[in-house]
Amino acid sequence: MKIIKPKFWDKDCLNIMSILLYPFTYILDLKKLINFFQRPKKYNQVKTICVGNIYLGGTGKTPLVDFLSKNLKKKFKTAIIKKNYKAHLDEKIFLEQNSRVFFEKDRELALIKSIKEKFEILIFDDGLQDNKIRYDLSIVCFNSFTLAGNQLRLPSGPLREKLNSLKKYNAVFISGNLKNKKFLKQIKNINPKIPVFSGEYVSSNYRRFKKFNYLVFSGIGNPRSFENTLKQYHIKFKSNLIYPDHYNYSKLDIENIKRIAKHKKLKILTTEKDFHRIPKKLRKNINYLKIRLKINKLLEFNKFLNKYL
Repeated sequence: MKIIKPKFWDKDCLNIMSILLYPFTYILDLKKLINFFQRPKKYNQVKTICVGNIYLGGTGKTPLVDFLSKNLKKKFKTAIIKKNYKAHLDEKIFLEQNSRVFFEKDRELALIKSIKEKFEILIFDDGLQDNKIRYDLSIVCFNSFTLAGNQLRLPSGPLREKLNSLKKYNAVFISGNLKNKKFLKQIKNINPKIPVFSGEYVSSNYRRFKKFNYLVFSGIGNPRSFENTLKQYHIKFKSNLIYPDHYNYSKLDIENIKRIAKHKKLKILTTEKDFHRIPKKLRKNINYLKIRLKINKLLEFNKFLNKYL
């Protein structure tokens, strides 16, 4: 879904747009009512982990999926299942660097194919709202900058489901700094038994970018997380261009970015996901910051995972 999220979604208080759009949330309720009568199927031949969100976009799902796959495949034959959305090809390319990815229009079809190839663990990148499959483990992701936004459902807020839906999931994962005690308390009030884990993004190639000033650009779910990472590593940027999530860059876009950078005498830097959405012949003189997810309290996190495997 190619969107730039409206700013009012992440405000702590109601505003006029949220109120005006609220009646449309009942359309989603109707869809959920239809799905309610569909019983999810359990596949005992394989263990399934779903890493998803209830906040629309930019919660750090894909880096967590990548982390899980790289670590679990040391012991188990592991694959990733990602629904085939054309706009998500960048995430598929990113995940394929380390893992086998089944990229089908239907998650259940991908699951059946992976069982035939005798995979032992399947990690779903998204799919918490897909009622066809009963997962062994479900993890809900949030980003520390946005958390649950204004806590309203689409389109008056950023949530796919009410926050109370945390009652039915197994764990919460927050990417970024875990400082908001009020939100953590709210999670525990909803589901006292749900564990909350966290992780931060670390870069493996940041040193090469510390000498210059940059024009940076990104088309990701939460551009603030990229900006914060740059600040964390003291990478200086004088211009920041933001595009819709999963944006596919045209020749005109890249020419415009390079023209601005040349005029301002800046180098160009973007995210790894954005870099893979640039046509190969246009990537010259564009750098990307390589990051990975570092899990806080890793031993505790692994102990939790082992209960479900």
